[in-house]
Amino acid sequence: MFSLPWTVSAQGAEAGDEPALLAALAGADDAAEAARIDRQLQALWSRSGSAAMDLLLQRGRDALEAEELDAAIEHLTALTDHAPEFAEGWHTRATAYFGIGLLGPALEDLEHALALNPNNYNAIFGLGTIFETLGDERRAFEAYTRAASIHPFQDNIAEALERLRPSVQGKTL
Repeated sequence: MFSLPWTVSAQGAEAGDEPALLAALAGADDAAEAARIDRQLQALWSRSGSAAMDLLLQRGRDALEAEELDAAIEHLTALTDHAPEFAEGWHTRATAYFGIGLLGPALEDLEHALALNPNNYNAIFGLGTIFETLGDERRAFEAYTRAASIHPFQDNIAEALERLRPSVQGKTL
């Protein structure tokens, strides 16, 4: 079977056209279409414009995957130092900080990432996760709701909303 999931979304948005991809994601008909568009957005957001910076991001992600969080933070700090306008560096470092329990730095990095890319639903989800960890269920629910408005088919967002809905909105009798 031949398809072009990396170059054209189901609605015809080109891979580099972020607004069109976001619109296509919000209006996706099913989870498979949303997953294809998500891959395109992640590929787009992972390109810094510099091969060296992209390499630092990849090394940071590889270290995260290997659960070498200190090494991940080192690579990602070098990335944010050298490419401070690259939102994905901040978002990925926030993930590493969260992994070692540094919620303050993680929150700060997510805020920076979202200032640069306010549509990064993974960063918004991360913000919700931190709020939930801190016991602020209302703000967590708001963040998850915002992430769901951008990516309506992401399972972990839907699960978080269901988990928090009774405590935030109350239970129906």
